[in-house]
Amino acid sequence: METINYVNLENFVSVEDLSEDEVTALIKRAEYFKQGGAVPKLTKPVYVTNMFFEDSSRTHTSFEMAERKMGLTVIPFDPAHSSVNKGETLYDTSLIMNALGVDLEVIRHSQNEYYEDLIHTGDYQHLNIGIVNAGDGSGQHPSQCLLDMMTIHEHFGHFKGLKVAIVGDITNSRVAKSNMELLNRLGAEVYFSGPDYWYDSAFDKYGKFEELDKLIPEMDVMMLLRVQHERHAGDPNEKKFDAQAYHEKYGINQKRYDQLKDDTIIMHPGPINHDVELAGKLVEAPKSMFFKQMQNGVFMRMAMIEAVMRGRHLGGLN
Repeated sequence: METINYVNLENFVSVEDLSEDEVTALIKRAEYFKQGGAVPKLTKPVYVTNMFFEDSSRTHTSFEMAERKMGLTVIPFDPAHSSVNKGETLYDTSLIMNALGVDLEVIRHSQNEYYEDLIHTGDYQHLNIGIVNAGDGSGQHPSQCLLDMMTIHEHFGHFKGLKVAIVGDITNSRVAKSNMELLNRLGAEVYFSGPDYWYDSAFDKYGKFEELDKLIPEMDVMMLLRVQHERHAGDPNEKKFDAQAYHEKYGINQKRYDQLKDDTIIMHPGPINHDVELAGKLVEAPKSMFFKQMQNGVFMRMAMIEAVMRGRHLGGLN
């Protein structure tokens, strides 16, 4: 009988906090859940609330599905009708949830590293609630990163030596930042492409920037990024953005699709701008993992939630 290596975390806010062994264990646990493996039996109720201060459909619904599959009680939270609109801080909102008996908060917020004030509290503060980061500004997106790793592992069975291209609006992408760091640690070769004005030389330590058409025939994974117009305030390139021109220069069209290796996969965190990053008719093409990524998101988020439940001994888990 195979020994299960459980991951135990008090909070789950960044992939940078994870060891390679923990990443591997989370992928195996998520794959176990996907294959119909039994969820841990809770002996005490666990209460969770999803606090999304930025719009989301996939991540929000995926987390809630994961929570319900794990047997948690989901407490609704609507930021549009909360006291945040009266000036209440995120810390105070969390303190209220803590006082009311909520055990875990899944939070998406526009502020980078919003979680620092919640997990590194002062001597005079007594907040005791588990934080799962569902995305912080342009910082980290650990659950998307890990479901991407699961999807790659499911297809190739390993990471060592795989050539992965991250293409698009890299500077503003929390997905790109999480993935480039973790892919490097797992032994993949990372490449970048897209508009050079949405690339930062700080990423050079993770991979090499190349023209897209040089990468197309060589890559094992094409990881496309959404153009994040909502984060381009004050960016002069936003005013002259042309969807058709972007697609022709940086998007995957039928011609580029046909030039990919037979075993190459295309990934996208969503939402996809059809005929911008990816031709609309290719969203569900055989090499596209978009649908599978969304499926895998539920099971990886189950594994993440379980890790925090075990780290905090919630539901009777150790």
